[in-house]
Amino acid sequence: MSRGEANPAEARRETLRLDKWLWQARFFKTRSLAAALVSKGRVRVNGQPAVRPSRGVGAGDVLTFPQGRVIRVVRISGLGTRRGPASEAQGLYDDLDPPGHGDGHEAPGGA
Repeated sequence: MSRGEANPAEARRETLRLDKWLWQARFFKTRSLAAALVSKGRVRVNGQPAVRPSRGVGAGDVLTFPQGRVIRVVRISGLGTRRGPASEAQGLYDDLDPPGHGDGHEAPGGA
């Protein structure tokens, strides 16, 4: 690739702001709560800490973040166009949490 062009496959990848995706997928009640968690470095994208709420995420990215007392691990399967009902939001991700994740798997530090 000449003249400093980006990889064409990466250039076509659709992305959405990390804080907006977390809010649309209904992991957080407000977008500002999602942005605050990202800014604190508490969200990982593909194993790397994300500190900018504006970081782009897209299909295939794996997110790890605390939600209440549970550490969530999800793979993004789609980008939403709005914050719809819970049934619509669940179609935006694949839950990679181990079975029974809600029974005692607590986040370190009591997040």
